[in-house]
Amino acid sequence: MVFKSAGNFYQKHKQVILYGVSLAVLLFVLKWIELRFLIIDHIIEVYSGAIALVFTGLGVWLAMKLTTPKVERIIVEKEVYVTADADFTPNETERLRLGISGRELEVLQLVAEGLSNQEIASRLFVSLNTVKTHSSRIFEKLEVKSRIQAVERARRLRLIP
Repeated sequence: MVFKSAGNFYQKHKQVILYGVSLAVLLFVLKWIELRFLIIDHIIEVYSGAIALVFTGLGVWLAMKLTTPKVERIIVEKEVYVTADADFTPNETERLRLGISGRELEVLQLVAEGLSNQEIASRLFVSLNTVKTHSSRIFEKLEVKSRIQAVERARRLRLIP
């Protein structure tokens, strides 16, 4: 079997190749014309769809802009050194009005120092349940819900330094 050169192959089948290429070009032109007539016939729908896409994109962009917060929260932690007043006198009338006992006042002062319930119990030589009971009664009497609120309210009322 003898291989023929590529140039010889194209020379021999020149008409068939030319006919195939011309049919492909003609098909492309007809499809392009059909697409043009399809667009012209349905131009209102094409424009409506394009406008809908633009406004959908604009709506999504606007929603993203409006829902993202513009204020950035920055938390700064600083150590604040508080010196106890040497001339601090507790407000006994307020303590008696609220009905806070001496032991509850001790627990409140230790809470203000930042001790945990277990540390307070070991320092006062009482059980953990006793400290919890004193804390809950302090919360009720001061009408607060947390340790921080209790300390802040007691300082405002001048019960603790």
